[in-house]
Order: sequence, then structure tokens, then C-alpha cells
Amino acid sequence: MSEKKIGLWSLTALVFSSMVGAGVFSLPQNMAAVAGAEAVLIGWLVTGIGILALAACFLYLARLRPALDGGIYSYAREGFGDLVGFFSAWGYWLCATIGVVGYLVVAFAAIGGFTDTPERVWFGEGNTGWAFLGESCILWAVHLLVARGVQQAALFNLVATLAKSLPLLLFVAFACYWFDPVVFHAEPGGESLQQSVSEQVRNTMLITLWVFTGIEGAAVLSARARNKRDVGRATVLGVVLALTLYVLVSVLALGILNRPELAALPNPSMAGLMAHMTGSWGKALISLGLIVSVLASYVSWTLFSAEVPYSAAQRGAFPALFTRQNRHGTPIASLWLTSLTVQGCLLLVWLLGKGYTNLLLISTSMILVPYFLIGAFLLKLTLSGEGDRKARLAAVIATGYGLWLLYAAGLEYLLLSLLLYGPGLLLFLHTRRKLGLSLSGRERWLAGLALVALLPALWSFGQQWS
Repeated sequence: MSEKKIGLWSLTALVFSSMVGAGVFSLPQNMAAVAGAEAVLIGWLVTGIGILALAACFLYLARLRPALDGGIYSYAREGFGDLVGFFSAWGYWLCATIGVVGYLVVAFAAIGGFTDTPERVWFGEGNTGWAFLGESCILWAVHLLVARGVQQAALFNLVATLAKSLPLLLFVAFACYWFDPVVFHAEPGGESLQQSVSEQVRNTMLITLWVFTGIEGAAVLSARARNKRDVGRATVLGVVLALTLYVLVSVLALGILNRPELAALPNPSMAGLMAHMTGSWGKALISLGLIVSVLASYVSWTLFSAEVPYSAAQRGAFPALFTRQNRHGTPIASLWLTSLTVQGCLLLVWLLGKGYTNLLLISTSMILVPYFLIGAFLLKLTLSGEGDRKARLAAVIATGYGLWLLYAAGLEYLLLSLLLYGPGLLLFLHTRRKLGLSLSGRERWLAGLALVALLPALWSFGQQWS
């Protein structure tokens, strides 16, 4: 079995690419619709502090616990026990696997912008029969790419990330040239929204809530890193690059069109802004960049989705089947599980259309619990005497930010996510029984609480669909 290791720049590209997908192309309109310039700046300041603290947690944990591979799962397991570790791995895997379906759907919706006509709709919103066929082809092409080796797929992602960065950098360059301070200062407090600045800040943070999912990418693949210290470095570097890009895109846009005009743009609004500055060729370039961007992000998330069950299976949280690797060192059983799940979700998109959105929102909220546990684990270590004051400060900020994310995401979706945790708990109990392992007293209480909480979750789900 041969397995090449992943270097610093490929790890950084995985972190950056997983965070910067489709969202950045709609960010100008999304921000302008809920906030003025002042609130946007404050919102990014608060988000920047929180997300950099979370990135610092990965950096410090990589130094304090270099032997822990798998990031999201292993940190939760080491800090809070086998069951919490499993919940973290299961929730993350479901979020990553169900969430990446959106990348394929968005990509083919963007392709439809080039091919569809009023007389003939080929791809529509990414949920037509032709879109299903195209998405399935991409799915299995990426499956084959990853099956040939994680390092090779990471190298492909590095090239794709460089390619998708060029249209984004070109947009920033044109936006700097077109930026008008008078337009930017025309409505700094978002007066026409008739909301307080504090309320606008909260609304911006509900948007920034999701744009940094993927920060954990290097930690998830830590077992395949050429140098374990590169895991923390790649995380911080990827976050700094993504944060810089997000701030520039959302702030510069407010100096090109006034806030109401910007809020009225159809998404992807970056394409409309580029058309305003350069004409139709700029819009086409951004649309092409969107396609490349989401496909590169899809490769990143496929790598993460395949790695987590493999890491968990090595420690008895998932069935032993998922420890299987092929001759290229790819966790092949876990990759098959991920690809078949994505294929099933694509079928649901085709058959249900927008009805799939609720499942996507529920699964996405599941990633926030692992983020909270990262900060909480480092905080636990620093309170026991490990690390320095800087590590403790990062842990306190990241833990507080994690709690805020859970609140901002909405307790309703967190409750509904228990419907997806339920089958996972049964899988965990089955695996532990086969290994002859029993739950601790605390884990029995936690498992019982999760099962009892399924009742209000089922009631809430029934209310939504009645």
C-alpha cells in the first residue's frame, strides 16, 4: 500500500477551497440586504475575532496533542469520551456529505445560465433530469479521482483553487478601481432598513455563520500531513486568506453601488457587479469562476467526508468495515459510503426539488457542535495546566463563539438534527456491542437523553410537514 503525504500548500488550499465555495459569489447582495456599511464592518470584526480564535485552537491542539489524528473526531473523543466523539464524527460526516450535494446543484444551475433558453431548459436550478445525470457523472469522476489517492486529489484541488482564485482576485482589483467613497458613505448606518445597527450586526453574523465551514479541513486530514505542525499553520493561513477575501468583496461592493441597488441584484450578485464594471465578458468570467469554485470545494469536502468514518472506525466508533484502504491508501469503504449517500441525495433533489432544502438546513446545523467542542477541548486542557495564556485566551473566545453559533443557527434546527443523530446512535451501540464494549454511566445518561429528546424533535418535524 503506497500513500504519499500532503504538504503545507495543499493543506492550505484544502482549507481555503472548502470555505470559499459558492457563498462568496452572493456575498455582496446578501450583506447589503441586511446591513449598512457600519454594521458590515462591525460584523466582520466580531466574526474575524471568533474565527481566528477557532483557527488558533486548531494550531494549539496540533502542538499539544500531535498524536491525535482526525481532528474533529479525535479531539472530541479525547476531551469528552467515546460517545461524544462519535456524535461529533457522525454529525460532521452527515453535514459534509449532505451539504456537498449543494455544490453540484449550484454548479449545474450556473451551467444552465450558459445553456438554457426560454424554449429549452436543460439544467434549470440544478434539479432537472439532465442536471441529475451531469451531477452524477461529476460525482463518480471525483470518486475515481479520490480512489487513486488522497494526495493526488489534494494536488488537483490545489490547481483548481488557484484557477478559481483568479476571477475573485480580478473582481477585487476592478472593485478597488471602481470604489467610490461617496457611495460607500451615502448610507453608513443602513437608515433605509429602519433597524438598529446592533440588529443589523446580528443579521450579518447570521450570514457569516456559514462561510467559514471547512476551517477544520487540515485537521481532518492530519494523519496524511507530511508535517504535523503544518496542520495548524495551514488552518490559520487558510482562514486569514478567506477572511481577507470575504471582507474585501463585501466592503468594496458597498462602494460600487448604493446599498438598496446592491440588495436588489439577483444572485450570484458578484456577476452583476462585474457586469456593471466591465460588461458582459466580466459576468461570464465570474459565472465560470463560480462553476470552478464549487467543483473544487466539492473535491475538498469529498476528501473530508471519506476521512471521518475511517478515523472513527479505527477507534471502534464506526464498524470495522470502514477501516479498509485500497492500494493507494484511500479509505475506500468510507469513500463508497459517502459517494452512495451523495447519489441518493441527488436523487432526492431531482424528485423533491426545493423540498430538499429543509434536510440541508438541518444537516448543516450539525457541524456547529463539533466546532464548539474544539474550543471546549482546548479550554479543558488549559484549565488543567497545559498551554500558555495565549492558548487559554483563544480557547475562551472560541468556546464563546461556538456557543453563539449554536444560538444563532436556531434551536429549532438543532432539535430537528436529533432525527439524524438517532440512527447514528443505533449504529454506535451496535458497533460497541460487536466489540464487546459497554457504555460508561455518563454515556448511558447522554444516550438516554438523546433518545428522549427525539420525541419533541419528531413532534416539531410533524408540525413543519403538517
